[in-house]
Amino acid sequence: MAALHEEPAEVAAAQPDPEAGTPPPPPAVPPAAAPAAVPAAAAEGEAAGAGGDAAPPKPAAPGPAASPAALDRQTLVAVLQFLRRSNLRESEEILRREARLLGDDLGAAALSPASAGLLGGSGSDADSGEALLGRGTSAAAVAIGGNVATVATSSPGVAAVAAVPPGKVGSAVVVEDQPDVSAVLSAYNQQGDPTLYEEYYSGLKHFIECSLDCHRAELSQLFYPLFVHMYLELVYNQHESEAKSFFERFHGDQECYYQDDLRVLSSLTKKEHMRGNETMLDFRTSKFVLRISRDSYQLLKRHLQEKQNNQIWNIVQEHLYIDIFDGMPRSKQQIDAMVGSLAGEAKREANKAKVFFGLLKEPEFDVPLDDEDEEGENEEGKPKKKKPKKDNVGSKSKKQDPNAPPQNRIPLPELKDSDKLDKVMNMKEAARRVRLGPECLPSICFYTFLNAYQGLTAVDITDDSSMIVGGFADSTVRVWSVTPKKLRSVKTAADLSLIDKESDDVLERIMDEKTASELKILYGHSGPVYGTSFSPDSLWATDHYQPLRIFAGHLADVTCTRFHPNSNYIATGSADRTIRLWDVLNGNCVRIFTGHKGPIHSLAFSPNGRFLATGATDGRVLLWDIGHGLMVGELKGHTDTIYALRFSRDGEILASGSMDNTVRLWDAVKAFEDLETDDFTTATGHINLPENSQDLLLGTYMTKSTPVVHLHFTRRNLLLAAGAYSSQ
Repeated sequence: MAALHEEPAEVAAAQPDPEAGTPPPPPAVPPAAAPAAVPAAAAEGEAAGAGGDAAPPKPAAPGPAASPAALDRQTLVAVLQFLRRSNLRESEEILRREARLLGDDLGAAALSPASAGLLGGSGSDADSGEALLGRGTSAAAVAIGGNVATVATSSPGVAAVAAVPPGKVGSAVVVEDQPDVSAVLSAYNQQGDPTLYEEYYSGLKHFIECSLDCHRAELSQLFYPLFVHMYLELVYNQHESEAKSFFERFHGDQECYYQDDLRVLSSLTKKEHMRGNETMLDFRTSKFVLRISRDSYQLLKRHLQEKQNNQIWNIVQEHLYIDIFDGMPRSKQQIDAMVGSLAGEAKREANKAKVFFGLLKEPEFDVPLDDEDEEGENEEGKPKKKKPKKDNVGSKSKKQDPNAPPQNRIPLPELKDSDKLDKVMNMKEAARRVRLGPECLPSICFYTFLNAYQGLTAVDITDDSSMIVGGFADSTVRVWSVTPKKLRSVKTAADLSLIDKESDDVLERIMDEKTASELKILYGHSGPVYGTSFSPDSLWATDHYQPLRIFAGHLADVTCTRFHPNSNYIATGSADRTIRLWDVLNGNCVRIFTGHKGPIHSLAFSPNGRFLATGATDGRVLLWDIGHGLMVGELKGHTDTIYALRFSRDGEILASGSMDNTVRLWDAVKAFEDLETDDFTTATGHINLPENSQDLLLGTYMTKSTPVVHLHFTRRNLLLAAGAYSSQ
């Protein structure tokens, strides 16, 4: 028997909403039915108003009768007394021992005569187990299939569950599947007639479909999370035939972008299946976020009050986070733009943190002129003209950006001579950069991997465009030189000891010319290589064997990452269909972006650091304003997964590459003009995306039969693309 197991994930608490009214009253417990713990929400609280985070139960301590600690104590006393009066001595003994986790004195207090006074009722009430259950009650013993389940609430609307398998009374406390505790809690707390689940759901569905158009779109967001939770409750309680009937009747009503999740859900037909399914466990333990106007929420609450639909209300209370805003309800188009992730929308408060998206001030360098830049005479004897310097739009500023982080916010390393040399070369290349725009599109050079039977899984190109690397399914990493300069290995330790380390060309001297070749194959992986990346010259924190930061929060695999241009943030895309922005300094998640309808596979920051472009399996490119935390654009046109995104060096062009064998160029300047980032839009999320994809599309370039998996702009704005030829 596991009784009142103390674990934070087991308790779901709702934050009070003082502006809203009273939640639906709980229906009376039928005398003949096995009584379940009925949530009794406080009159002054809002059961799902602001959807607070779960809080772990705290040890009981002496205090006023109305305090949470006193309520915990009353709950335990009620449960222990009921078990004693029901002659369930073994269960009582185990629960009493387990209760010592909450306070060593609780077991003794539960059996002492004075403990009856804690219930705050008359002596007759204290002596009657039925009276305890009929008053609202916070405690019950439920017989289910020959097992004894002790259900106790530590606060109104919150329950913890423990079951005693047959033949295991008095044995050690064992909890087989800890991650399923929340599922157990919800299922037993909302134990009702399984044949009525379809009636509950269809009743709410009929109410929403008959609502006014302005409310229907918002309230329809409830369908998917309620459907999933009700189905899982039926499965967990082993009502398999009812669960199958419920799924077959209502799964077709869900939005098309949830079809992949529903396929996973359909495979969970038995209680045992839920233990090993991480996706569904994450869904159970994390609250699904819905953003609803106050008018729509009040309409929903009144309906649940009138219909006494406590089954639906309990799910809303325990498993949903309803983010209520004041103002007009959102339209169907506005909602569809933001929903689709595994856990619903992002909470508005998740995107309110200050983000320093500006660029750091570049260190100043004296850039030596090349011979071709120096004034001199040409073949005709006329002096050469100096080329005018071009404005490097989007490049790192020499002036301090007001939105930039403090220069010393994170400990960047001092530049070595080799780093300075590379920056000088970069600045020289930038001086010759072609200024792109709608009237001046870039040339595209495509690298096709032929006969890649090893399965090309990842590609990267160095910043100076001198090398290209491919990761393959056969565990190899292959590096090619794309310049006349061949790849060489470092000399042996014996040969290195003979080199003059003070010489100017020491970097050349350490290389072994005998090993020069155009291709190098690197071995060492034991599985497919899904990511490759050339490091910048300034590597730092490489002396640590342990990670400096662990960014935890996604509910599924992380599929792509990208550093912000100022190195203070890192963006991650996930199979949970969200993008998160993390602060490198403290590891906090400062932005959560939702709106994609499939796993994220590509990320790109604009050169000025203000915007982020994302691509996914839904074939859409979404544009985000990092400072305000808002979606500001949607680019449609691709028909398959977008694996590559890249801004031009001047920020004028956005290039996208897809599995549909095309490269598309978009007008980035026009896409970010006249953005709606006023206070109201930021507060409510009422975004209005213009249908201007065709106006922003500058060109589409098709390959013969090569999916595009990588894009790279050279320092002079030549576009390089790469992919493996596919004969299919």
